[in-house]
Amino acid sequence: MTEHINGNLLIIGGAEDKKNECKILRYFFNEAGGKDAKICVITAASEQAEQVGRTYEELFRGFGCKDLVIINIEDREYAALDHNLDKIASSSGIFFTGGDQLRITAMIGGTPLGTALQHGYEHGIIIAGTSAGASVMSDTMIIGGQGDTPGEDLIQMAPGLGFLKGVIVDQHFAQRGRIGRLLTAVSLNPYFLGMGIDEDTSVHIRGNATLQIIGRGTVLIADASVASICNVDDINNGKPLAIAPVKVHVLCEGWEFDIARRTSTCRGEQKAK
Repeated sequence: MTEHINGNLLIIGGAEDKKNECKILRYFFNEAGGKDAKICVITAASEQAEQVGRTYEELFRGFGCKDLVIINIEDREYAALDHNLDKIASSSGIFFTGGDQLRITAMIGGTPLGTALQHGYEHGIIIAGTSAGASVMSDTMIIGGQGDTPGEDLIQMAPGLGFLKGVIVDQHFAQRGRIGRLLTAVSLNPYFLGMGIDEDTSVHIRGNATLQIIGRGTVLIADASVASICNVDDINNGKPLAIAPVKVHVLCEGWEFDIARRTSTCRGEQKAK
C-alpha cells in the first residue's frame, strides 16, 4: 500500500505539557504563524467542550495569538453552518482537542465542515490533534480494545477523518500499555504502519512523508508487512495473536521516520534502518 501524504499534521499522544515549557503547543503555535497565527480550536471530541476550549484559548493567547476562534460542534447541522466553515477557511492552524474520537467522526464526517478541513489539509494548513484528536487523523482509527496480550480482547476500529492514509495511530501509548492493541491492529491491517505515541510527545508529518518527533517521550512504529507468520484468523476464537517477524522502530526527539521508505534516521550523523 502506498501512503498518501499531502498535508501538514502534528499528531500528539495526549497529556501534552500545558504548565511549564509547553514545547509541543508552542511548536504548533509557531508553525501556524506565531503572533500572526489564526488558530481554530475544535472541541468536538469533548463532553466538556467549553471548559476545554477555554483552556487552549488561554494558552495560545498567552503565547501571543491575537486571532483565535473555537468551534464547539453541538450536532451535524452545526457542522454545516457558514460561519463555522468561514472559521476553517480563514485559519492558519487547526487544533483538535481530546475526548472521544467517535464524537469527532459522528459530528464532522461527511459534513461541509469535514470537506472544509480536507481542503485545508490539501493546502498545507497545519492540523494538530491530541489524544482522541490524534487517533482521528488516520483513515482507519482505533476506538477501543484493551489487554496486554495481543488478540486477547479484539480491537475495535472505525473510519477516521482520513488525513493520514496507511498509518494507524494510538495515543497515551506507553502510559496505558497499548502495545498489544497496536500489534493486533497491524496484524489485521498488515500493510498499514502502526504508530504508538507517548504522552507529551508528538510527530510532525509534512508533505514529504517524513515525520519528525517532538517532545519528551518515544514513538513506536510497528511494520508488520514483513511478517511471514500470522494467525490473525484464529483470534476470533479467543486465541492470542502470533505474528512474526514485525519490524519495530522506537524513536525519540532528534529522530525522523520516512513513511514511504519505512526507514529511521537520526538528524545527526547516526543512522538506522
